Amino acid sequence: MVDITPPKYVRNILKALSSHGYPACIVGGCVRDMILRVPPNDWDIATAATPEQILELFPDSIPTGMKHGTITVRSGGQFVEVTTFRDDGEYQDHRHPDHVRFVGDLNTDLGRRDFTINAIAVTSDGVLVDPYHGIDDIRDGIIRAVGNPKLRFEEDALRMLRAFRFSSRLGFEIEEDTFFAILANASLASGLSAERVRDEIEKILLTANPEALYTVIECGLLDTYLLKHLSRDDGLIRIASTRKKALPRWALFCAILLADDCIESVPDFLRSLRLDNRTIRCCSDACNLLMKAPPETAVDWKRLLRKTGVDSVECAALCWDAIYGGGFEDQLRKVLKSGECFSLKYLAVNGHDLAALGLKGKQLGRMLEFLLDYVIEYPENNRRELLLTLASSGDD
Repeated sequence: MVDITPPKYVRNILKALSSHGYPACIVGGCVRDMILRVPPNDWDIATAATPEQILELFPDSIPTGMKHGTITVRSGGQFVEVTTFRDDGEYQDHRHPDHVRFVGDLNTDLGRRDFTINAIAVTSDGVLVDPYHGIDDIRDGIIRAVGNPKLRFEEDALRMLRAFRFSSRLGFEIEEDTFFAILANASLASGLSAERVRDEIEKILLTANPEALYTVIECGLLDTYLLKHLSRDDGLIRIASTRKKALPRWALFCAILLADDCIESVPDFLRSLRLDNRTIRCCSDACNLLMKAPPETAVDWKRLLRKTGVDSVECAALCWDAIYGGGFEDQLRKVLKSGECFSLKYLAVNGHDLAALGLKGKQLGRMLEFLLDYVIEYPENNRRELLLTLASSGDD
């Protein structure tokens, strides 16, 4: 078993709590990651101390979730969430408990958690507490709900998407009873906020196994957002071959859904999931570009950049690499590094220069576009004097 030793700033919090008579432990994802020999992104502490007692012990803390027993404690320049052992009340909205009850024992607290791999704790004196055999499931590569899986998902429907996120991230299989409970409760996902669904989709897209979204869709967890289920998963497998960046992976996901008639409109689909405007624009542009042949020459790339912009073209290039096997991002980078003009911003003359020649209104605009088109074709001629001469003769 791997040695689970938290950093000093975490140990200091554990020591302070235990020295004042409050049992405390590290718990959840940080323990799971340490067992997997993965550096934790953050550390969570659970304790028998009440929120008021935590604040009294750490007076410069932040009461981030008093209602649910969570205090953010500052230690050694770092922040750690410290939460009182608790038992959740009823979940009327299939997402949040109506109330929580603070308890004094760790096992009750672990029993309310989602999956066995996240229900493992290590006490302040190094004792490992694993009442639901999460270590065995980590060893066997299994995602298993704590207790009754149907009840776990009825309590919080987001846990169904989290099951697929952990499965795709860790490469684990979802245990049979847990999987069938997802199928039985899939309709509850319609009540989840779009923002929560979006975040889970993106986290799955950014794993090494984004094709897990095929099963997510097959189970009906995205029925609120799709016209139909995907007919096959081979397209989703390609997503893993592109860079681990949200934009190209969202774009490729949208292109696959669009090609299989699962969505009618990329912008509408992304808006329904509350994606930001930049992502909506770039993914929409990229999906339009993916319906055409990729650029072949530097001039082609510059015309594309002129029409669509760097963000959208870069997104499309990464998608083309995933579809055709590479080289398109390198071509784009070469064009961008060349410094050759592809937009009015880099043209050697501007509207003021042409106005000084007597051009105005639509005539001025047409001339700027003509000159830009000219230097895209002949980049060595992006020189002020030459372009002013062309503009003067063109005006005649």
